[in-house]
Amino acid sequence: MLQTAQRQSKTKKPKTALPHERFLEAFRWMLLTRTLEEKLVSLYRGGLITGGVYIGKGQEAVSVACGLFLKKGDIFAPLIRDQAGRSAFGERLLDVTRTYLGSRLGPMRGRDGNIHRGRPQENQLAMVSHLGAMISVTVGALMSKRFKGEKGFVGLACIGEGGMQAGAFHEGMNIAAVEQVPLVIVATNNHYAYSTPNDREFACDDLVDRAIGYGFEGYSLDGTDLGACLEVIGGAVKRARAGRPPQLVVASVLRLSGHGEHDDASYVTEEIKREPFARDCLKVAEQAIVDLKLVDAETLAEWRKEAAAKVDEAIATAQKEAPPEGDKEDWCALSTRDLVDDVGTIE
Repeated sequence: MLQTAQRQSKTKKPKTALPHERFLEAFRWMLLTRTLEEKLVSLYRGGLITGGVYIGKGQEAVSVACGLFLKKGDIFAPLIRDQAGRSAFGERLLDVTRTYLGSRLGPMRGRDGNIHRGRPQENQLAMVSHLGAMISVTVGALMSKRFKGEKGFVGLACIGEGGMQAGAFHEGMNIAAVEQVPLVIVATNNHYAYSTPNDREFACDDLVDRAIGYGFEGYSLDGTDLGACLEVIGGAVKRARAGRPPQLVVASVLRLSGHGEHDDASYVTEEIKREPFARDCLKVAEQAIVDLKLVDAETLAEWRKEAAAKVDEAIATAQKEAPPEGDKEDWCALSTRDLVDDVGTIE
């Protein structure tokens, strides 16, 4: 983050007011994410990635706002389409490429699926499931910090509208409100739970209407508008940190790819592709930069070049590293490593 701030300071001063003071910073994280994920898709299609690839194309504006306003000591529980938020929160590009390419030097040591990575000791939780499980996990982490006497922290958990229909989500919402933990839940309604459209997922007019029933404060927004995402999600984080009730933010977007790269998304109708929420948030943000003359075309081109160079370097590094060797690997759970060291080797 410090390096980003330093680079930003060298950029020409905007000729007009920013739509949000962190708009350009957020845009660059979005650009890096899009560049990275397009490269991961290429590697997957070339047979160089085992497992699935799930990208956040069209959801980067929501995601980046989730990670951007969190501070050291806060808890973040991102999901499979939240690379922009992960990066803004501090996830290293090498963590991503090492995990996808199976390097044993990655955070999961090459032994887990590529979407479950995390660094819990740095408060980025490793995803158990995208179907609501992480809400309760985040609540538990927040209660633990409270029991230890810590103050001024918040937790932010991401969820999709499909995951909002699972029982684990409802249980997590309820305990968060009962215990009044400083929690922000950002729900991205991308209009399809895999291939299931909204009208087969829920019957309420707007998912944000559920907030009041749980004891949350609720807000909805256009997830294709980066400025709105920064204002609303940033405001929710601020309110939670100030001691207000738990916050629910519901963002409306269209997933601009399949559920995963194995899915051609042929079930998405042409009608829904013409809806306002189907805009590409990266293109919308870039157009705002151009229209408001925030930076010039040369600077935008340089940002793209820099993002590509960073991604290429991270991928090249991970490709040179060895995968785990089954007969030599220490297979104890990472979370029990210190305990094992204390009591000796487990036979």
